[in-house]
Amino acid sequence: MLIKVFGSAVFGVEATTITVEVNIDKGIGYHLVGLPDNAVKESSYRIAAALKNNGYQLPGKKITINMAPADLRKEGSAYDLTLAIGILAASGQIPSEDVDKYIIMGELSLDGSLQPIKGVLPIAIKAKEEGFKGFFLPKQNVKEAAIVSGLDVYGIENVTEIIDFFNGNATVQPTVINTREEFYKTLDFPEFDFADVKGQESIKRCMEIAAAGGHNIILIGPPGAGKTMLAKRLPSILPPMTLKEALETTKIHSVAGKIKDVGLMNQRPFRSPHHTISNVALVGGGSFPQPGEISMAHNGVLFLDELPEFKREVLEVMRQPLEDREVTISRAKFTITYPSSFMLVASMNPSPGGYFNDPDAPVSSSPHEMQRYLSKISGPLLDRIDIHIEVTPVPFEKLSDKQVAESSVEIRKRVTQAREIQTRRFEHLENTHYNAQMSTKQIREYCELDETSLLLLKTAMERLNLSARAYDRILKVSRTIADLDSSPNVEPQHISEAIQYRSLDREGWLG
Repeated sequence: MLIKVFGSAVFGVEATTITVEVNIDKGIGYHLVGLPDNAVKESSYRIAAALKNNGYQLPGKKITINMAPADLRKEGSAYDLTLAIGILAASGQIPSEDVDKYIIMGELSLDGSLQPIKGVLPIAIKAKEEGFKGFFLPKQNVKEAAIVSGLDVYGIENVTEIIDFFNGNATVQPTVINTREEFYKTLDFPEFDFADVKGQESIKRCMEIAAAGGHNIILIGPPGAGKTMLAKRLPSILPPMTLKEALETTKIHSVAGKIKDVGLMNQRPFRSPHHTISNVALVGGGSFPQPGEISMAHNGVLFLDELPEFKREVLEVMRQPLEDREVTISRAKFTITYPSSFMLVASMNPSPGGYFNDPDAPVSSSPHEMQRYLSKISGPLLDRIDIHIEVTPVPFEKLSDKQVAESSVEIRKRVTQAREIQTRRFEHLENTHYNAQMSTKQIREYCELDETSLLLLKTAMERLNLSARAYDRILKVSRTIADLDSSPNVEPQHISEAIQYRSLDREGWLG
């Protein structure tokens, strides 16, 4: 008897429906074809034990299973439940009329219980698009899939629950989640709040500008100045995610298997990889493709602490994703694209010893050591960072000050207002949503300067020896500062403030 059941495979952040054809005929044997990997081939042992321990069995006949499309590699243990239900239906142990109306996925334990799987959200979205009635999956993943409306999502703990369902003795019910209610659950009191930061008013101002315009930022300062502390608080002042952004972010984390009993991610991600990270771990890929840290930070913040400690080749692979806001992984047999629109926040010491330019500490690094340390940051990478700011240690008087600083919630209100201005400005443009994404042509259109501002910028570039790469960055940042002031035009004071945020372009830093 020939039966068709359906599973799904995830490539990149999109799912592809897999048709599992199960044929049982005279003879003895178990034949699994359709380009399965070892984890899929080993499923026969898990299925046999799980069925036997729950009062069912593999038929003692010739079982042939084809997983179509046959030229697409099937990977992982999530097909256990798909294959088990196909075998039960083909052998007449359960009715076969309705099994082809559902997507069925899950990893079986030997006692028949289900283990969680990856990529549930894109699978659920694809199932709805293709008109499937429902989706059976492990109970641990049910909240993640249930955010897709119009699809019956059944979370099961044991294989007997789905068997009873098809036998007409259903005890399991669809899980229903109000997607909008789930999305609008916000944290009014963030874990990391700028109210906890003493002093550092100029750095907070920089962070506010960076958040308002989506600008990449680098913090330069000695150890203990508070660079990491400030960076961790940046997500708390970013505008709330839109529903579209929340779905995009949840899909990526779902594919990576990082969703734990959560329906929809409504907080912007903050990723802080260690400096020993590899190229593949940062940008994604591998023999079994997975999103990297830059994609996990999509719609959020990627924080690279001690930037010069990262291997130069690791930093260089970020250049294209920073520009295109997506990363394409190309191999001989597949090409996958992961979104990677993130804010880069980097920190570094000004020298190997950490105290360059500090009048209270001796310079302990030779010029050669300084050059080798700073040369790890290439010009093209630095070209993609809009704001450079020096962070100085907080004096004791500020640390002991009992005055409460401005909270992240208050700062976020101003940031959100500035972003709304940018949304209206770029509403007719497809790939530009905030100031940091402006092209050279758009900079000329939206950052028009009067003669006073032009003269100020020219004088600053000549006197401070600013490089040519600084010109567009200053204009972008000044446009954001103007938006925070609700000013339709870029004024001289906006240019003047933006010029202060180009420390690494000045003579004596990186050349």
